[in-house]
Amino acid sequence: MTIAIFGVGLMGESLLAGLLASGWDAAGIRAVEAQPARAQQIGQKYGVAVVGAADAVAGADAVIVVVKPNNVADLLEDIGALLSPDALVVSLAAGVTTATLESHLPAHQPVVRVMPNTAALVGEAMTVMSAGTSATPAHLDQAGRVLSAVGQVQTVPEKQMDIITAVSGSGPAYVMYVAEAMIDAAVLFGLPRPLATDLVKQTLYGSAKLLATSGEHPTKLKENVVSPGGTTAAALRAFEDHGVKAAFIDAIEAAYARSRELGQA
Repeated sequence: MTIAIFGVGLMGESLLAGLLASGWDAAGIRAVEAQPARAQQIGQKYGVAVVGAADAVAGADAVIVVVKPNNVADLLEDIGALLSPDALVVSLAAGVTTATLESHLPAHQPVVRVMPNTAALVGEAMTVMSAGTSATPAHLDQAGRVLSAVGQVQTVPEKQMDIITAVSGSGPAYVMYVAEAMIDAAVLFGLPRPLATDLVKQTLYGSAKLLATSGEHPTKLKENVVSPGGTTAAALRAFEDHGVKAAFIDAIEAAYARSRELGQA
């Protein structure tokens, strides 16, 4: 499969690096990058061809769109006539629906809408995808083979994509926010920042691994830490007093609403 990647910023580079690390042939990957210095850097670092749009699209089996949502329409209008009829267009642009993608492409062009997250940088992304009207199970399999290079992949109905964006797509930022708060609290009460950072990193990593591998519900795993009248019980009471769970729900609702707005723009 020949792949053209439009946009090699943080997420585009993560996908490119993941493909190569999983054994993908660099000769089968073409990248398009508007910034000349960045284009040169990517070409030298990964050994892939960094070319113009027409050269990237020519004969490509899959076109991966990793540009800002407000640039998607113009890009698809520019390359639509250059695509082969069975070329799969995979969009990683937040909030951009398959209907919008299809409206800027030739009729019956297969499209797949994707929402990854930045854990792709370490090959641990949670990526979900939804098929457009002309995308077949074979197209989803094709997209899945590409995306699995950077983590886990699931197929979902598109109506779930906005809330998934709010939970999973934005999720790494929430985790980093919690990590930042824990580190700052440790420093406030006397720990050196490097030690505080190490403690929090391993605590979050270990907790995530426990959640992923234990088969237990998070509530059960939380209860395993709580002793009656103990330190964890006191901390959890403070969370409840400050409405932390409600704040997380409100934050996810705000992200969900914004994803819907982006899809209607």
